[in-house]
Amino acid sequence: MKRANQFNVRPRFTEEREVFKRWLDASASLWNETNYARRQAFLSGSNESVWDAETGALGGKYKAALSSSVAQQIIRKNSESWRSFLSLNEKYHAGKLDEKPSPPGYWGNEDDGRVLRTYVRNDQYTIELGERSRLEVPIGSELKDELGLNRNQRLRVEVSGDPKWSGEQGRLELVYDELADTFRAFQPVTVDDSQLDSPLASHEAALDVGANNLVACTVSTGSQYLYKGRGQFERFRETTHRIAELQSRLEGQRKTSKRIDCLYRKRTSRRNHAQDSLVRDLVERLYDEGVSTLYVGDIKGVLSTHWSARVNEKTHNFWAYRRFINRLECVCEEYGITVEEESEVWTSQECPECGERDDTVRHEDTLTCPCGFEGHADLVASKSFLRRQTTAVGSMARPVYLKWNNHDWREHHSPPSLVETTANEAYTNQSTTVHGGNIALGDSDD
Repeated sequence: MKRANQFNVRPRFTEEREVFKRWLDASASLWNETNYARRQAFLSGSNESVWDAETGALGGKYKAALSSSVAQQIIRKNSESWRSFLSLNEKYHAGKLDEKPSPPGYWGNEDDGRVLRTYVRNDQYTIELGERSRLEVPIGSELKDELGLNRNQRLRVEVSGDPKWSGEQGRLELVYDELADTFRAFQPVTVDDSQLDSPLASHEAALDVGANNLVACTVSTGSQYLYKGRGQFERFRETTHRIAELQSRLEGQRKTSKRIDCLYRKRTSRRNHAQDSLVRDLVERLYDEGVSTLYVGDIKGVLSTHWSARVNEKTHNFWAYRRFINRLECVCEEYGITVEEESEVWTSQECPECGERDDTVRHEDTLTCPCGFEGHADLVASKSFLRRQTTAVGSMARPVYLKWNNHDWREHHSPPSLVETTANEAYTNQSTTVHGGNIALGDSDD
C-alpha cells in the first residue's frame, strides 16, 4: 500500500534559498525542452517517434545545475507522462475513450511563470527526523561551487512536518508553492497493512455528494452530518469571474499571464484544502462511530449534461467528484473502512414517508411531497441511499451541521434554512441525472 508524507522545506539563508529555487527552475527548463522536442515529433505528422528526441543531450546540458541523477529523473518522469498519453490516445482512436486526450503540457515559461518542481530518485536523498530535521538532495557542480560544497556533498536543508507513514521510500517530489511562498516535499512511502486501523464495529453509512451542501452523510446508528458548501462555491465562482475578466484584457495571442496562472492555482488549492479536510474530518467521525462500510454513488455513465448551467459549473469544475472519491478511498483505507460505489438513482426525489418520486418537488435544500412530507433534501437522499443498502438504520438523531472557516470544519448549531436560495436555481421537479438520480459530479483538471 502506498501513502505519502509531506514536509515543508526551509532553506536557512538567502543564498541557499536562491540556489534551491534555481535548482527547481532548471528542472522546469529541462522538462519544457524535453517536452517540446517530443511534441514537435508527435505533431509533425512524420514517422518520427517521440522517443527519437535527443533527451540524453538535454540531460547533459542541465547536469551542471541538477546533477546527473535528477536530470535523468525529470526525463524519466516526462517519459512516463508520454507513455500514459500515447496509451490513452490509442484507446481514443480505437473508440474506447470518448474524450480526446492532450499531450503532456509545459511547466510554464519565464514570462508567464513556471511551475517550479523536481523529482529525486529514492536512493539519492535522505530525510533525517529529530529536533532539527534535515533533507539532503543532490545538486549539480555549478550550484555546489556557489555554496562552497565539495563534489561529494549534497545540499542539506531544514524540513518541518510530522510524517505519518514509515516504510520503503519512493521518488521524492519537491515543489515551490508560490501562493504560500513555501517549498514542499512529498515523499511516497510503501507501507504494510500492519499500519492500518481496524473498524471498531460493523455499522454502515451512506453519502450524498453535492455542491450547495458538499456532503450529507447518514450512519446506521442514526447520526447524520451535513457539510455546507455554498460559501466555498461562491468564492470559487468569484475567482473564476476574475480569471475571465483578466483573460479578456490579454493582448495578441496570449492566453494566460502570471496573475491568471496564480488565480488558477489559488482556486484549486482552496478547493483541495477544503475537500481534503472534509474527508479527514468525516472519516474520523465515522471511525469513532464504528462504521466499517461506506456507500457512495456510482456515477459511471450517468451524467451527460444538466439543465442548469450553474449546476454544471459546480459539478464539472468546483467539486471534482472523482478526486474526492479517490481521496475518500485513500483515507478510509487507513481506518479499515470499505468504500462501495452503488447506484443512487431517485434518492434525491424519493419521499421517505410514502415512496413517491414523480410528484415530489425539490427547491434548493427542501424536498416536499403531496403526502405532506417536508425535509432537508440532501439528508433525506443520504438516508434513502443507506436504506437501500441495509435495513438496520436506527432512529435519526439531530443532524450535525458543519461549516468551513478556511482552516477546518467546525460544528454550528443552527441548521441551514430549508428555503436558502441562489438566484439561478428555482423550483423544479426535474431529474438531476439522466436516469433520475443525484447530480453526478465530474472531475476537474484545474
